[in-house]
Amino acid sequence: MASSLLLDLLSLNITQLCQWAAWLCALFTIFKACKLYLTRRELLATFKDFQGPKTHWLFGHANEFKGDGKDLDILNRYAEKYPYAYPLWMGKFFASLMICHPDYAKAILTRQDPKDNFGYYFITPWIGKGLLVLSGQKWFQHRRLITPGFHYDVLKPYVKIMSDCANVMLDKWEKLVPEKKSVELFHYVSLMTLDTIMKCAFSYHSNCQNNSDNAYIKAVYDISYIVDYRFGCIPYHNDLIFYLSPHGFRFRRALKIAHQHTAKVIRERMESMKQEKELETIKKKRHLDFLDILLCAKDENDQGLSDEDLQAEVDTFMFEGHDTTASGISWILYCMAKYPEHQQKCREEIREILGERNTVEWDDLGKMIYTTLCIKESMRLYPPVPGVARELSQPITFCDGRSLPKGANVFLSLYNINRCSSIWEEPEVFNPQRFSPENTSNRNSYAFLPFSAGSRNCIGQNFAMNEMKVAIALTLQRFELSPDPDNEPLMLPQLVLRTVNGIYLHLKKVEKEGIKERI
Repeated sequence: MASSLLLDLLSLNITQLCQWAAWLCALFTIFKACKLYLTRRELLATFKDFQGPKTHWLFGHANEFKGDGKDLDILNRYAEKYPYAYPLWMGKFFASLMICHPDYAKAILTRQDPKDNFGYYFITPWIGKGLLVLSGQKWFQHRRLITPGFHYDVLKPYVKIMSDCANVMLDKWEKLVPEKKSVELFHYVSLMTLDTIMKCAFSYHSNCQNNSDNAYIKAVYDISYIVDYRFGCIPYHNDLIFYLSPHGFRFRRALKIAHQHTAKVIRERMESMKQEKELETIKKKRHLDFLDILLCAKDENDQGLSDEDLQAEVDTFMFEGHDTTASGISWILYCMAKYPEHQQKCREEIREILGERNTVEWDDLGKMIYTTLCIKESMRLYPPVPGVARELSQPITFCDGRSLPKGANVFLSLYNINRCSSIWEEPEVFNPQRFSPENTSNRNSYAFLPFSAGSRNCIGQNFAMNEMKVAIALTLQRFELSPDPDNEPLMLPQLVLRTVNGIYLHLKKVEKEGIKERI
């Protein structure tokens, strides 16, 4: 009888516990529903001044973007109908104002607003809290400490290294010429820019161009893809759901590889510096590189970067210094192939500058006048970074009187701004003369933003421009490029501007007296 009573009590307690659990779940569900309702109402109030495309009742506009090469066409269509800005909804509970006009871009980029807390949140596990995502006083401190790393005296010796790395890539392309097939360039260019950044910024010889199975490259590809996929997959916005998913496991594995790679670079340099003992000894042995400057940088309080900050800045520069530049170079080569008359003009200019040399020198860069115009026009049409995001720290009123409150998220679509039809005549036409001095004097300075603008512009833009000039010059000196009509690239806006299907071009070896065999 006692045991029967005990069982009844246990049964009663279990039943009560289940009832309490059910009530708690119901209360939590009600709480979350109320919170989402208030979020939705706040967002509707935030963007009440701005009309936008019709939304799906659940997905907003997220279901429009398939990652099939047509996403930017959709943004172009939206920008034509709403030429200044419009709200873009990723589901019912997140929206950002998409800015597609230079006047609106100027209003944002002349302020000190931090990066948004949504899109950059997904990339922070990779690059840490470095210059790209920092804000406030810590951002100013890091910017001040890192700026000397991009002084022209530091950049000068890099040009020879850039040339050597580009020639390794071009030597590999020469071996592909007899195969009589088009060549997918993006992969080779990514390896070349990684090789360049490792040697220039970190004096680290990875031999990654001759090791095509480089784990770091694969990890970066995986991270870039998954971050972009997570942004468009609404359930993945929740950390728990994401990290328990197959994508989350793959993401953590790729992060481990990427962080081990950069940690190894830092560790080996610190060990080397301990052996040198003093900075002056280093200066006598070789030029100071980016990592030297990071390790030795001190602010007015004699404080340098912490180990965590150092790792973040190295990871940030490894990403921005190789992935974005690889995108830029690949799309420039595509434009050269697509517009052969401009390609030939660039080749004639480069031949006149380089003569018999297969290495670019510092003084050559300033002489590449027409080549630079073509590089800028290519970057206008195909910006390596398709957009940047901000979270407003204060309310803002735009030039047409419409306003946004503090806390609103805005996304500057550099792709659409660079093609704004109210600024550029025939914006889809490739016309390098847009950037000649006589055509730029009266133009809105925020109509062309390949490196963003304002105080948060790209700190490494001179490094990137130098590398692009070197790579384009040496490529056109050795090859004539033409498109593959069966493999037209389909643009894919991720962290950088990629393609769904690669960038395939035909190569034709250029001899001193003319052109040899054709693919």
